[in-house]
Amino acid sequence: MARQKPIEVITPPNMLKTKIGGPLPALDQRAIAKAEAALEKMADQFAEWIQEELARLLEAWASYEKAPGSGPAKNELHRRAHDLKGLAPTYGYPLVGRICGTLCKLTGDEHGDITAPDRLLKAHVDAVKAAVIGKIKGADHPVGLALVAELEAQTKVIIAQQTADAAEPPPGD
Repeated sequence: MARQKPIEVITPPNMLKTKIGGPLPALDQRAIAKAEAALEKMADQFAEWIQEELARLLEAWASYEKAPGSGPAKNELHRRAHDLKGLAPTYGYPLVGRICGTLCKLTGDEHGDITAPDRLLKAHVDAVKAAVIGKIKGADHPVGLALVAELEAQTKVIIAQQTADAAEPPPGD
């Protein structure tokens, strides 16, 4: 066997540390406490804000229903679901966040162009509406959890079917 050349490992310098001025300082606990206090002061507005976000989602759904599958309508539905996915847990509605996370998977996140049945999209929108109107705030609400689990399961089935179909070679190859 031929003699091998020695291996040299080169570790590049960490330029990011230099650019930000060295290691990051420890988190300022006082600043965190101040931010949490500010959030607590705004908590009484959360109910109003979640209603506004729900109205935007319902408006996006109405536009989508008028033009099912149209790019702009689907994008707006996705945008509104994405906003709620992030905001709902802050507003005290973690299950709404989960529902919207699943809706985002059907409208453009992660898996590319999924063609979801309109009835499944509507089920997500209706679930968000029911949770907000019914003030289902807890992450452990039994009916809410069952609903979320079913929506997530149906979404997984659709995604699995469509990603498997996309991976299969066309007949005759």
